Amino acid sequence: MAAAQTRAERKAINQRLFFEKRQAERAERGPRGLAESWVERAYTVAADRERRGDPEAWNDLSRTLATWVDRYTE
Repeated sequence: MAAAQTRAERKAINQRLFFEKRQAERAERGPRGLAESWVERAYTVAADRERRGDPEAWNDLSRTLATWVDRYTE
């Protein structure tokens, strides 16, 4: 018998399954669909980290996206 899961563990598992399902659906649309899926996931992760007291995740995401935009707009 499996050990009882905490509410947080169940939530994390459900979020991961939901992400994987949406990613598979979006993958059918090619790279654009996958990019949309990863951006959505990044926002979810950053918001979760912020709720847990780590606002640095937003700063890191912001720097990462700024670097990407700079690379493709020069």
